[in-house]
Amino acid sequence: MWLFASAAALPLLVLAVEVWLGIWRTKPITLNGQLPNTCILIPAHDEAKIIGQTLARLGAILGPSVRVLVVADNCTDDTAAIAREHGFEVLERFNLEKRGKGFALAFGRDHLRAKPPECVVVVDADCHSDPRSIADVARYSCATQSAVQARYVFVPDHAASPKVQISNFAFWIKNVVRQRGVSRVGGGAILTGTGMAFPWSIFDRVTLATGSIVEDLALSVELAQSGETPLFLEQAQVLSASAGEQATIGQRSRWEHGLLSVAANHAFALLKHGFRAMDRKVFLLGLHLIVPPLALLVVLSALIAAFLLAAAISVDNWYPFAVLVTSLLAALMGVLVNWALEGRRWLTPQALAALPFYLMWKLPIYGRFFARKRVGWVRTDRD
Repeated sequence: MWLFASAAALPLLVLAVEVWLGIWRTKPITLNGQLPNTCILIPAHDEAKIIGQTLARLGAILGPSVRVLVVADNCTDDTAAIAREHGFEVLERFNLEKRGKGFALAFGRDHLRAKPPECVVVVDADCHSDPRSIADVARYSCATQSAVQARYVFVPDHAASPKVQISNFAFWIKNVVRQRGVSRVGGGAILTGTGMAFPWSIFDRVTLATGSIVEDLALSVELAQSGETPLFLEQAQVLSASAGEQATIGQRSRWEHGLLSVAANHAFALLKHGFRAMDRKVFLLGLHLIVPPLALLVVLSALIAAFLLAAAISVDNWYPFAVLVTSLLAALMGVLVNWALEGRRWLTPQALAALPFYLMWKLPIYGRFFARKRVGWVRTDRD
C-alpha cells in the first residue's frame, strides 16, 4: 500500500510545491544597456498563411544590432517567397528524411557560423512577440551567458471549445506557473521551443540536428547535465494562437509522448546525478520530470486512491490512503487557486465544468503511448 501511495504522492507533492510557489508573477529584472548583436532565427514549415504577420510584427525591433533569418524547411508553399518579399534573409532546406525543427535550427546555425552573432533568439513562425521582450531575452542571455526562456502562452480564446480551453490552461500551468515555482526554489527553466535565447557560445555547440519530437525538453536536459541550466524570464513574452480541437489532440499527443519518453530516460539519472554532485538545479529538474502530464497524473492518482481505499477497508490501515488523498488535494487546490487568480483568462468557469470529459478525451493519447504507438513530428495547424 505504501509503495502505491508513494508512487502517486511524490509527483503530486512536487506539483503542489511548484504551483503554490508559482502563484505570483516573478519580479521584473531591469535590463538596460546596448542590445547585443542578435539573430532572430525562425524555423518555418509551410507557414505561408502566418509568416507575413510574424515578420511584420518583428519589424519594429530590427536595426543595426538585430537581423532575422528564416529557415524555410521542406516547404511546399510560398513561405520562402513571402519572407523574401518582406526583405528578410531566407534559407531553404529540403531533406524529407531528416524532418523537424531541430534539423532546421542546425541548418540555420551552420549558416550563421560564417559571421556569428552574440545571441540567437529562436521564435517559431506561428508565434509573435514584441520588441521589448526580444531585447530583454537577448540582453539577459548575454549578461548571464545562459540560455533564457521567455513566458510562452496561447492567446486566450473564450470562443474555443472547452477541451481546447482546458488544454490551453494546462499549457499555461506548465509553461508559466510551474516555471515560476521551480525558479523560486533555485531551479532552472524548461525550454519550451520558442522565445528561447542563447549566447552564441552555447548555441554553437548544443545538439540540434535530431528528430526528437520535444527537442526543447531534450535541450533543457543536455544543458542541465553540462552545468548550464536555462533561466526563466517571465517579463518577456511570446504568444501563439490556439489550435483547433482536432489539431490540439495531435499537438498534445506529440508533446506528452515526448515528455513521457524524456522523463523515462532521464528523470532518475538527473536525480541521481544532482544528489551525488549536490547540484540543486539538476536535482530539481529530475523532480520536475517525474511529474507526468496533469490529466494522466489525476487519472492515475484516482485509480490508486480507489485501490488504497478498498485495501484500507480490508486491512484497516488508512495512512497510505490519507497521504495520497492529502497530496492530491494539495496539488488540485494549488491549481484551482492559480485558476481563480489568473487562469480564468484561458479557462472560463463553464469550460472548467467539462473537465471530466477532457480527461476521457485525453486517455487515448496515453493509451497510444503505452502501446508504443508514438507520434512523430508534425506541423500544428492553427485556427
